[in-house]
Amino acid sequence: MARWDFFVSYTAADRGWAEWIAWHLEVAGYTVLVQAWDFVPGSHWMSRMDEGIRAGARTLAVLSRAYLRSVYGQAEWEGAYQADPTGFARRLVPVRVEDCPRPGLLGGVVSFDLFGLSADEARTRLLAQIAAIHRGRDKPGVEPPFPGTTPPAGPPRASDT
Repeated sequence: MARWDFFVSYTAADRGWAEWIAWHLEVAGYTVLVQAWDFVPGSHWMSRMDEGIRAGARTLAVLSRAYLRSVYGQAEWEGAYQADPTGFARRLVPVRVEDCPRPGLLGGVVSFDLFGLSADEARTRLLAQIAAIHRGRDKPGVEPPFPGTTPPAGPPRASDT
């Protein structure tokens, strides 16, 4: 059994995002291992990182350009990927905090974005996506509109492109 629901993988440049995400996950009742709070003096950093990957049900990778340049970030997301290469257990969950690429194997893992949103919108999206991860699907709670009707006027939504 997993010791934590989530291990939050991030680089120093994204510590604010990592702590914000961890805070809201814990408020929602999840258990979280995050370096900023849990790697206290006397801890062995590499051992804690390895423990987070192995004993966390999921690794939540906080993706940014800085993270993608991080050797340790790469080791963390690759460890989670190797533990679940097919993605059926959703062990690796990429969360983009800025518009950045998802190169190589990381590009094949479905992610979600938190950038460009208000704090309330980001929190709502974070918790909705985490709930979908646990359910294994994201079926809407209401019937979708009939596609044969004329859509309301206005610019296309990001999800429509």
